[in-house]
Amino acid sequence: MQRSSRDATAVPTQLADWLATLLPPGAGPSVVLHSGIDANGMSSETLLLDATWTEDGQERRGEYVARVAPAQADFPVFASYELQDQYDAMRIVAERSDVPVPAVRWMEPTGDVLGTPFFLMDRVDGVIPQDVLPYNFGDNWLHDASREDQRRLQDRTVEVLAGLHGIPDAQQTFGFLDPAHHGHAGASLLERNLSRTAAWYDFAKADIGPSPMVERALAWLRANLPEAADDDAVLCWGDSRIGNTIYRDFTPVAVLDWEMAAIGPRQLDLSWMVFAHQVFETITGMLELPGMPHFLREEDVVATYEQLTGENVGDLTWYHVYNGLQWCIVFMRTGARQIHFGEIERPDDIESLFHCKPLVERILKEAGA
Repeated sequence: MQRSSRDATAVPTQLADWLATLLPPGAGPSVVLHSGIDANGMSSETLLLDATWTEDGQERRGEYVARVAPAQADFPVFASYELQDQYDAMRIVAERSDVPVPAVRWMEPTGDVLGTPFFLMDRVDGVIPQDVLPYNFGDNWLHDASREDQRRLQDRTVEVLAGLHGIPDAQQTFGFLDPAHHGHAGASLLERNLSRTAAWYDFAKADIGPSPMVERALAWLRANLPEAADDDAVLCWGDSRIGNTIYRDFTPVAVLDWEMAAIGPRQLDLSWMVFAHQVFETITGMLELPGMPHFLREEDVVATYEQLTGENVGDLTWYHVYNGLQWCIVFMRTGARQIHFGEIERPDDIESLFHCKPLVERILKEAGA
């Protein structure tokens, strides 16, 4: 899936000239750009690069990843990309927890260098469960692993959520992630997060048209908003998928992709982790593939989390509907982008773009929506 119309040939020189303003005089940096990441993620542009320079008479070398906000002309998934928030969230997580996040290095907030803001972080070696084709389709390292190794990966990833949610004073420490800072109103953090998601839907439908299923879900969510005390709010990773995690020996070594980071109920992350796997399981079911039905089951994820934290998770139905709605919006935006780049024709029914549609329909039915 194409993410950008950027001409990559100019990027090394642009980055080297920028680094020259940040490194000591005479550093003479040079940059080699490798291919981006195409098997995972649908939002930010991700560039892999090596940089070399001279410092104190010694040659230095760094292996980095650039997270670049997409240009508006390239049909971004989100209405805005708060890269500074992502950068700060990763920095604070590294300072205040044992959760493995790549070290963030330099932030370029103006867009003057590459046309849109970006930041550099250290590159971490390891493997990532693939999105394209999804890992549960078979013939990849995770699908072909033993059940014991798969369960180890699952439990260690739930430990990541427990670690993130255990960072104290989330409302104060990560207050910049409150949707109120970007004009989204509501009496509680959860209501403000829902308000932000509704605005995201309005942004998406402007290009591709409305979705009756999304609007049905929104109406149900507003009518059934759970009571979630703000003083119980935690840092939520947001896009808490195994596909956003680098592993070595089935253990997380880097937690990636913080575009959807939020403060709110811990159930947001737990539901998303389970729901993301169920999206892929829905696709394998339609294709009559075996899939991985034993993996990332809700009851197992919740039991592990409750054992680690001592918290009672409770019913996740509202959060499944909420996250199903968000997945639909993602598919609205990526579908609009594919149409823009000529990869697909505009469908008569935009909901045909929703790979999660059967799953969302089932959850809505179970919720009584």
